[in-house]
Amino acid sequence: MMTARPMTMIEALNNALALELERDERVVLLGQDIGLNGGVFRVTDQLQRRFGERRVFDTPLAESAIIGTSVGMAVYGLRPIAEIQFAGFLFLCMSQLVTQAARMRFRSGGAFTCPLVVRSPYGGGVRTPELHSDSLEGVFLQTPGLKVVIPSNPYDAKGLLAAAVADPDPVLFLENIKLYRSFRQETPEEYYTVPLGKAKTVQAGEDVSVFAYGAMVPVALEAARQAQQELGISVEVIDLRTVWPLDEEAIVSSVEKTGRAVVVHEAPRAGGIGAEVTALINERCLYSLLKPVARVTGYDTPYPVPGVEDYYLPTPAKVLAALRQVMEP
Repeated sequence: MMTARPMTMIEALNNALALELERDERVVLLGQDIGLNGGVFRVTDQLQRRFGERRVFDTPLAESAIIGTSVGMAVYGLRPIAEIQFAGFLFLCMSQLVTQAARMRFRSGGAFTCPLVVRSPYGGGVRTPELHSDSLEGVFLQTPGLKVVIPSNPYDAKGLLAAAVADPDPVLFLENIKLYRSFRQETPEEYYTVPLGKAKTVQAGEDVSVFAYGAMVPVALEAARQAQQELGISVEVIDLRTVWPLDEEAIVSSVEKTGRAVVVHEAPRAGGIGAEVTALINERCLYSLLKPVARVTGYDTPYPVPGVEDYYLPTPAKVLAALRQVMEP
């Protein structure tokens, strides 16, 4: 029987990393300031002290070198978990991640795999400077061979990270900054996994489906609560958890039941997860739809400066407005 305690997402991720280091000597952690300082958000706090500098080590400020080195480690038998300090800096290692890590299995005809996890904080609402809040998951949707995972709570964060480390191919693991310390959740201290590629129904409903992930899951739940009170409707909220590959069956099953759908994400609107989920619903659920799919997203602009981001981010009020729209006769 597992023992559990209330954990923040920071604590759950730290616990997951410690278990991986204990369980498998092939696991190494690398990134800027992750050793002595424990990372900019302290996700790796105390891990270098516990496991030593050969297992948890700092790198130069060079994202291309971090991921390039990690690819070599992964191909030749290690299980690197690399931290890119903020998701906006992933642009600096795109070649290593997209043209090397993600293509390794294909390029080698299956002779090599690249079991690499790249962790990176992202997301707005915390007053960070430019390139620190960007949501880049849509950029990686057209990267065959790369999985993209975005947890919304401590329990899933720990289990999904464990599953990502066990996966034989590269996984981009994005962690919303606003969720790091926003609440605690009962989380087992022992090792467990949450399967990649599987969505979760966090609230069952009958009238409309809302698809969200990361920090937008609590936003969707609050909008669903308000919709129940103000509109008298039953809202089903689905946490996608893995945004690539999507859990197509969960999406289709929910929309076939409710006949209406809203997709919520804080990334820009064009070419994002919302567009892909909408296309999937149109392809497989068209005759079940009672209204066109609505999207509540960020805007197609660079992420705004602190003080303006409140206007950029989706809110429960914006989601509620979309729910009103899809519920109109």
